[in-house]
Amino acid sequence: MPSKQDLRRRIRSVRSTQQLTRAMKMVYAAKLRRSQAAVLEARPYAAALDGMMRSLAGRVRAARHPLLVERPETSVTLVVVAGDKGLCGAFNTNVLREANLLVGSGRWERVDLVLVGRRGIDFFRRRGLAAVASYPEVMKRVTPEESRELSRTLAERYAKGETDAVYLLSNRFRSILRQEVTLERLLPIGRSEGAAEGGAAYTFEPSPQALLGEILPRFVEFQVLRTLLDSQAAEHAARMTAMDSASNNAADMIDRLTLTYNRARQASITKELIEIVSGAQALAER
Repeated sequence: MPSKQDLRRRIRSVRSTQQLTRAMKMVYAAKLRRSQAAVLEARPYAAALDGMMRSLAGRVRAARHPLLVERPETSVTLVVVAGDKGLCGAFNTNVLREANLLVGSGRWERVDLVLVGRRGIDFFRRRGLAAVASYPEVMKRVTPEESRELSRTLAERYAKGETDAVYLLSNRFRSILRQEVTLERLLPIGRSEGAAEGGAAYTFEPSPQALLGEILPRFVEFQVLRTLLDSQAAEHAARMTAMDSASNNAADMIDRLTLTYNRARQASITKELIEIVSGAQALAER
């Protein structure tokens, strides 16, 4: 059994860890509130924009813009969005495991990786898989400016024919206790079924090429930004939940260590009393 001094040191150490995890939980709870508000505000606009763009793509010939051209998916670009730090439960593990499975599944002949977040970069570097582009600093502070460079890189790769499709793999924020790994196609822009056969015709002003040249890149930028915001909120939620669990586990450990310490202390007191009584009895029998 550990000595009483060792137990006291262990209790102090666990208490210090508990204070740290509680502070981290409060910090990420505040960050989650801001990220959650940004995600919930962006989702209705994203849904309406996606519906409008699909309808527009269904009524316009693919030759009008290179981002509308569909090709057989033999070579694809997979954008893997992970975090920069750990201590967030299975947040990074889930998305990186899914990315690794997709790369080795044989679903596509070639998969080019675009990695966002240090955890994903380190994960694939250890496995000897090179990425065509890496963005280690984006998740520190997700802003439209930070996401614009990524979206431009993806749009240029597709427009030049370097890839047949672009997919986004990330954690989507569902609730504080639930984050869902989601794979969605970013490019080419999907078409609504039946849009080309019926519905109102669009009148373009200025020309379709000029209008699509402005709208489609902005659409790609916003979809990338929405994905990054979703992943950021999911990461804050996962880390807050992990810190809450760590604080509760620390409390349970302190209770067990305190019980063990009290037993050791009581045993030492009992031992001393027995020695005193035995000594007094020995002196009385002389």
